[in-house]
Amino acid sequence: MSLTARSFLSTMICFALYGQAMAEENPAAQDGQAPLVIPTDTCLAPEYRCLNKKEQVEDVNNEPVTIVADRAEAKANDKAIYSGDVVVTQGHRTMKSDTATLRQPENIVTAEGNVYFHDGEMAVSGKSLQSNLDTEDTTLLDAEYQMMCEPGRGQAKRVFKNGTTFYELEDGTYTTCPDNDDSWRFSAGKIEKEDGDIFADLYHARFEVLDTPIFYLPYLRVPVEDGRLTGFLYPSISWNDNDGVEISTPFYWNIHPQTDMLITPKYMSNRGTFLTVEPRYLTKAGSGSMVIEYMGQDDLYTEYSKSWGFNWQHAGVQDHWKYDVDYSKVSDINYFTRHTDSRVGNREDNTLLQTGSVSYREENWNSTLNVRNFQALSDNASVYRLLPQLAFNYYRPEMGYGLDFSMPSQISKFATDDDSKPDSTRINVEPTLTLPYTLPWLTATAEGKVFYTYYDQTNIDDVQGLNGETLESTVSRVVPMARLHSVVTLERDTSIWGSDYTQTLEPQVQYLYIKDVDQSGIYNPVNYSGGGYDTARLQTDYYGLFRANQFSSVDYINPANQFTIGAASRFFDDGYKERFNIAFGQIYYLDRKNSENDNSINYSAWAVETELNINDQWFVRGSAEYDSNLESLQFANTTVEYRAGGFFAQTSYRYVSKDYISSTIGSENLDSITEDGISQAGIVTGFPLGKGVSFRGQYFQDLTQNIMLENQFGFTYRSDCWVIGLSYNEYLLSRSNINNDARYDNSVSLSFSLLGLGDGAGFGYDSASGNALGYRSPFGLKN
Repeated sequence: MSLTARSFLSTMICFALYGQAMAEENPAAQDGQAPLVIPTDTCLAPEYRCLNKKEQVEDVNNEPVTIVADRAEAKANDKAIYSGDVVVTQGHRTMKSDTATLRQPENIVTAEGNVYFHDGEMAVSGKSLQSNLDTEDTTLLDAEYQMMCEPGRGQAKRVFKNGTTFYELEDGTYTTCPDNDDSWRFSAGKIEKEDGDIFADLYHARFEVLDTPIFYLPYLRVPVEDGRLTGFLYPSISWNDNDGVEISTPFYWNIHPQTDMLITPKYMSNRGTFLTVEPRYLTKAGSGSMVIEYMGQDDLYTEYSKSWGFNWQHAGVQDHWKYDVDYSKVSDINYFTRHTDSRVGNREDNTLLQTGSVSYREENWNSTLNVRNFQALSDNASVYRLLPQLAFNYYRPEMGYGLDFSMPSQISKFATDDDSKPDSTRINVEPTLTLPYTLPWLTATAEGKVFYTYYDQTNIDDVQGLNGETLESTVSRVVPMARLHSVVTLERDTSIWGSDYTQTLEPQVQYLYIKDVDQSGIYNPVNYSGGGYDTARLQTDYYGLFRANQFSSVDYINPANQFTIGAASRFFDDGYKERFNIAFGQIYYLDRKNSENDNSINYSAWAVETELNINDQWFVRGSAEYDSNLESLQFANTTVEYRAGGFFAQTSYRYVSKDYISSTIGSENLDSITEDGISQAGIVTGFPLGKGVSFRGQYFQDLTQNIMLENQFGFTYRSDCWVIGLSYNEYLLSRSNINNDARYDNSVSLSFSLLGLGDGAGFGYDSASGNALGYRSPFGLKN
């Protein structure tokens, strides 16, 4: 609305100053003109459609004005009159009317009869317009306006512009619904808007649905553009078995352009009031946010007098420095059991993380100081704290003869509250030489490395290994490594079922040697159950077969004297969209013994991965690992998805054997984690039901225990200017022991949103499912 009046005035000023000199007599005079309407054809003239910034003139006020009319007459120092299809253009602006008059010496411009104005962003039509060029006051009667680049339209009996900063509408309306759709609108005796303000003030406001008043407010502020302003946001209402009826009324506080805060009190009929405060800030040292949660009295869990949670996250880069903080703390270990929708922190291994790092970077080196603490969320947490770790990395590419040199190094201090585990200080240095060689069809690398690690371990007397090993208080370990790796990319044109494709064949081979040294004096995950200060076995998928170390860190360096052979093949269509790929690989050992006997093991489990895209509708992805030594499948997963228009359905299945879980995380407390490995299946789907109604649902089942993991479904109705949704969710609550009885929570949510009223304007509306499982896109084809 502001741009319209301002643009209109600029046009009329130029029209008054230059109009007589540029007027043209139109020889084809007409007696009248029908009311203007905005056409709906596919090809619209500029004066009837949205003009993007590239189509708009940058300094339109200095553009020449052209006036076309059937007739023009002027009297010196009295008035100039244009009549009959008056069209005024200036740059990308257009004004049309039946007549236009400039009266002097009053300096008043009047346009009457089918007044229409368009500036690329808004179109306005009215009965008449009058503007005083001296005071810049402008009045438009019986006006209708239409946003051209975003939803929004309305009417006003009178539009008044006071100078250049203030706009007022009498008996005005506003809605984002399209023409001939009166689903909802705001009506007001008076609407005011400051120039540059993203909100409009409504006095004696009424919210109407289907022309029926729903509520009345003496005063109301509504957003007409995206932006930030202090005030209440739209509330949300939901229900679940545990909390009862939930009503949230968020309040947004725009403290400063670089600081704001969201305050959300939530009333729960079964429990009381829960308060969430979420401040955000932006400084030269980076950006950050906090989450503060508090509940003074819980009527359901009366044994807890107070509950609170806190999280602070900060990330920033300043010159050569980089900062990261993620600190969380809650009032007690059962906090997340009572507050399942808490927004506090990141959880890992039944702990709440408290991490921080400061990094400094130069051209050939960088250094990072890390701190990793945690709050235990169970009585038997045994995770290691990192207090602290200082990492230093030096790298010198192209140091001569094509060689690259790097030397990662770390000094780490590990501590735990578990008296059955040791503490340690660890120093690790890895000088590395790499010789890369590249051709268009070949990539080859020769790498030599030495792992030097020193341990100073304490609290080791009661620690015993799986085969009676004992820890040493100080250990110096030197492990040399040599690696040769090459990949060849071959390509050919081929035809399948009458369609042309480009097929690649990408065989790769690797030789890896890592010296076998005694590591039993180190608390590692191979010799000790639950061992490893920060080291665990990694999943061995196809690409993992070519890793040098099969563990996440250096507490154990797996010995190797082996070849890894694999190959991948890809098929690209004539648009170079990847339609299919498959990869297969296996490790061949030259001298490896079975840990349980002296028999030789000649090869590893084989791994395969594949993806398929058929006509951009069917998508399939799968991977598996089969151990022929054990004659058993170690893990597998598959996903099948179908998309067509508004319909989609995704089914997924994953399997992990109990033996594989044991080899990855150890056998300690394994029976409380899994009964017979993992076997889970699920489906996620969504589709339109017609006339704006759509359905979305999902279901996940644990096939090992034959229990439901999650069930969610919802219906949504969406029109051009509003949306309403009703959803139901039932999910399994987390259990520390799978032998405990399964407990579920469920909820019903109602959401409503008026589309086009700023960002997130709605009655609890959220397009995301908000569930723990749900839709995931596992596909990685090159499209």
